[in-house]
Amino acid sequence: MNVPFLDLAAQQAEIADEVLPVWQRQFASAGFIGGAEVEAFEQEYADYIGVDHVIGVSNGTDALELAYRAAGVEAGDEVIMPANTFIATAEAASRIGAVPVFVDVDDDHLLIDPDAIEAAITDRTRAIVPVHLFGQTAPVERITPIADRHGLVLIEDAAQSQGATSAAGRAGALGRIAATSFYPGKNLGAAGDAGAVMTDDADAAALIRNLAAHGSSVKYVHDHIGMNARLDAIQAPVLRAKLRRLDRWNQARRAAAARYAELLADIDGVRVPAVHPGNEDVWHLYVVRVSERDRVMAELGEAGIGVGIHYPTIVPLADAYAGLGYRRGQFPVAEAAADRILSLPMFPHLTAAQQDVVVAALHQAIG
Repeated sequence: MNVPFLDLAAQQAEIADEVLPVWQRQFASAGFIGGAEVEAFEQEYADYIGVDHVIGVSNGTDALELAYRAAGVEAGDEVIMPANTFIATAEAASRIGAVPVFVDVDDDHLLIDPDAIEAAITDRTRAIVPVHLFGQTAPVERITPIADRHGLVLIEDAAQSQGATSAAGRAGALGRIAATSFYPGKNLGAAGDAGAVMTDDADAAALIRNLAAHGSSVKYVHDHIGMNARLDAIQAPVLRAKLRRLDRWNQARRAAAARYAELLADIDGVRVPAVHPGNEDVWHLYVVRVSERDRVMAELGEAGIGVGIHYPTIVPLADAYAGLGYRRGQFPVAEAAADRILSLPMFPHLTAAQQDVVVAALHQAIG
């Protein structure tokens, strides 16, 4: 049995009967920009997250840039973030001339280490960006006091955490502003690129809408140099249909994660992920750590098992950020993890039989 890393076709098949008639109406009316479906999704997701405002946008990277700009991040400002995030967290800051400042993560959960944040703060620091990586909420309850003490803005990167919660609340509603991605592979994924910005700040929400529409709130009146970052209307019915299923799908992911942990418990050489106390993980990814990762990955691929690495190179060591002068050895936990992490198949429709095949193949590859 071949096991895919992700089965998006199963998700699409489950929602097709709801989405296709809406798409037909949209095509008949030529209503492709804004409209009732976008507005309805924004309100439904705001209710789900527990925030006052959700602004649907074109993708997660644009969502981050808009969040940074609305939070007052400007050229030359420093933005603290974990070293092991996807490059978009840093890229969005760089696009407005801000400087990403990277810190290490904790070894147990691979989430941003609050103890490393304080030492990275300078008089140029403007914001802290905890990343809710792999589907688990970052320790915002420890980071918020740091941000408050130094007068910094907390901006969540919630691209991998739709539905995740912590003792502090739901991911996406824990900072002043949060950004998320609805890339198809996310827990809540569109049928293409999409994203959103979430906030309780009405002024920030108005600015984000303005910036996302070429800096304009009234046609041909441009208040700011903005961007074209609106959510496509045809994505809204997909997101609405999937949002209605999100809690059930996340529960299926939790059940699959619990079964992986049970199946892998007695296999020496496989380190299973740990859940931070108080968190309810949504398991966007199920990331184990193994020795000789590249060999193990190759053998799993030969056995027909879809696996991934999230991520093989930490952002401060990427060629794109060579100019910042970071060197190997500055982020010992993130660097060590990058050499060992392996993402196993994880999706709501993953079956027990598929998991048995994955674990058997991994056991054989570990030796």
